[in-house]
Amino acid sequence: MKRTSKIVISLLIVAAVVFSVVILDGGLYGNNSGELITYTADAYVQEANYLLDGYHNASGVSVAPAKGGGSYTDAREISQNAPANVFISVALNSYDKSYLGERSSGWAIAFASDSLVIAYSSATRNNSSSETILNQFSQASASNSSTLYNEAFENLTSGNVKVGISDPNSDPAGFRAWISLEIAGDLYHSGNRSHFVDMMTTNHGNVSASSAADLVSPLETGNIQFLYIYRSAAIAKGLSFIQLPPELNLGNESLADFYSGFNYTLTTGVVNGSPIFLYISALANNTNTESANGFVTYVVGNNSNLSRFGLVPLKTSLLFTNVPVPSWLEPLIISEKLIERGSLS
Repeated sequence: MKRTSKIVISLLIVAAVVFSVVILDGGLYGNNSGELITYTADAYVQEANYLLDGYHNASGVSVAPAKGGGSYTDAREISQNAPANVFISVALNSYDKSYLGERSSGWAIAFASDSLVIAYSSATRNNSSSETILNQFSQASASNSSTLYNEAFENLTSGNVKVGISDPNSDPAGFRAWISLEIAGDLYHSGNRSHFVDMMTTNHGNVSASSAADLVSPLETGNIQFLYIYRSAAIAKGLSFIQLPPELNLGNESLADFYSGFNYTLTTGVVNGSPIFLYISALANNTNTESANGFVTYVVGNNSNLSRFGLVPLKTSLLFTNVPVPSWLEPLIISEKLIERGSLS
């Protein structure tokens, strides 16, 4: 009898352990083997925390608040053994080994798109030149006039106003701003791609910082009058903004070939223009692999509500990979939630 009781107790203990591992840890989305740590582009901290909260509620996995920074700055920190499990970035090349080192998993998934805008604040209107620029952009947008757009960009880059453009080597919003100005020169100033870029630099019209987020306060106080920033970030921070044409806002996937004809040289090499996507990847050499993989799966399946943040959720997420497709991603491909699009670089 005693022996039978011991066997029953042992079986109950085993069952309890299996239950906790399979149901609580394995769950639908992953392993709860520790707090999930996510590094994200600082323009998307709010969105990342929204997704993390949803993942926690769905799986029970413990999650830390997202850590924000410039995409390239984040990647360099991660490569130096920062305790990250997941990386959300707005630059595809930030997932390369040249940035992430041995933490690069060799793949990334685009799950939403964004666009570039020129933000301004109530303090902007205290500058008479700013008021002229705002009116010119408004008229140019209403008429789609190349002449009016040329005049607006001439004034924007004249040095009479200060324009925030983040450091391209730490924040991709920076190089995208310069590429957008290059496109403006090509479209509106007789094919002279460098015209507005040269004007901005010659007239000392731009003010820089490590990220666009760091330039929001100077914009609100009137120390700068305009700021190149992502549309979703402008909305999140309550900023007014100039909506740029699709050719200039880098937000139209169908214009990918057009964007790729323009580029900017970073300290790490040349980067071509491309549509602005928000990417996610579970990092290599991970201390929390199952939960990281589970979070990626959750994001791909639950990105539709990101429209509330001004993002455009991708109905079918895009996989960019330099390695064979991880087996746990195969169900997403079979269910057509994910499709292979190309390589990381």
